[in-house]
Amino acid sequence: MRPYLLKEANWKDLQHFRYEMAVLPWGATEAHNYHMPYGTDVYEADAIGAESGRKAWEQGAKVVILPTIPFGVNTGQSDIYLDINIYPSTQLIILRDILETLNRQGIKKFLILNSHGGNNFQPMLRELGLQFPDMMLFTCNWFQALDKNQYFEESGDHADEMETALIQLLHPELVLSLEEAGDGAEKKSVIRGVREKWAWAERKWSQVTEDTGIGNPKKSTPEKGKRYFDDVTDKVADLILDICSARPGELYR
Repeated sequence: MRPYLLKEANWKDLQHFRYEMAVLPWGATEAHNYHMPYGTDVYEADAIGAESGRKAWEQGAKVVILPTIPFGVNTGQSDIYLDINIYPSTQLIILRDILETLNRQGIKKFLILNSHGGNNFQPMLRELGLQFPDMMLFTCNWFQALDKNQYFEESGDHADEMETALIQLLHPELVLSLEEAGDGAEKKSVIRGVREKWAWAERKWSQVTEDTGIGNPKKSTPEKGKRYFDDVTDKVADLILDICSARPGELYR
């Protein structure tokens, strides 16, 4: 049993032990091109959370990785079969309930490990920060922690070369032959400000991509996935260690 994973812990170990920080991986359940599982974001969150937790734990962090939440915001994919959506307002309720438990039990440091581009936790943490003023609340997008261009040849943001390489590494039995994958071609908005990325509107997924992917996965390999996985879990582990070592009222200098 890994003592930093709550789902593997037991009451004998935790009756007297106390953690300092909790990490909540948060994924989504949605189609990932033709060749990848619906649980891609969950598998990534599970693995990156566990490995980052291990690295931080072995360097002295008293951190617990909570079980991954498998559903995210998929409002733009409402017509894609079994893309499960939960609203941001639902996420806020879930977060408030979890933070109430952690705060009451003395775990004052909290990090969301986000594994889905449709999730946006910043506005929620602004609101929750006023309700839990003694807690230190953080969120991170692991998929933005590194420059993907240093690891992969093709750009993209959904079922792309990066995600495919990770699942080829973590769960090769769940990835079809890349001959089965679509090319992940993306149609761009007709609104110039949206294309220039200073304006925003939600993408209607079935109008943007024919195979549900964005980014060509054809050059993916598990070796690329391993190099990226090792480095991104180093980066997340460093973030956990930084938060664990931080003191309330001394976050800026």
